[in-house]
Amino acid sequence: MTLKRILGAMALLLTPAVAFAHPGHGDNGWIAGITHPIGGLDHLLAMVAVGLWAAQQKGTARWALPCTFVGTMLLGGLLGFEGLNLPALENGIAATVLALGLAVALAVRPPLSLAMGATALFALFHGVAHGLELPEMSSPWAYAAGFVVATAALHAAGYAVVRVLPQAAAPLVRLAGAGSAAAGVWLLAG
Repeated sequence: MTLKRILGAMALLLTPAVAFAHPGHGDNGWIAGITHPIGGLDHLLAMVAVGLWAAQQKGTARWALPCTFVGTMLLGGLLGFEGLNLPALENGIAATVLALGLAVALAVRPPLSLAMGATALFALFHGVAHGLELPEMSSPWAYAAGFVVATAALHAAGYAVVRVLPQAAAPLVRLAGAGSAAAGVWLLAG
């Protein structure tokens, strides 16, 4: 898959948001769910970084990390719908951006159980934040479906970038990870 096709797929993902840019279209939460991970720099960087990091792995980790993130994020979203709030939620999210950026920059390959545990912890913070920001009058299920689909698409985009680029471009991926880590530091600094 070429970069042009990846960008085209991402444009299609955003098309519904453009079509319903004006109020009165009966959004039941689906559009808000899709736009939430895409609209916030912290979520966007973390979601793409999960895909980048997964693509740097070998074997089972390539699919287990994104699946762990999406599943745990959904669980966190359900907890957020119920009003659960994690201590230092925003700092925790910023720390995930930093940690995932460093993991990509350093091409870290920890044991699968450690990688999945860290990924689940990161996803829990993002999921709770998504859940707490459920728009009023929205269906939680439509909203959750939207943020799950958007997150999976962002993971896939990060993964595809690594897998499509020639091996010689690996330093660019690591540079992107370093940029994400720097953004995490900036977010933590507030």
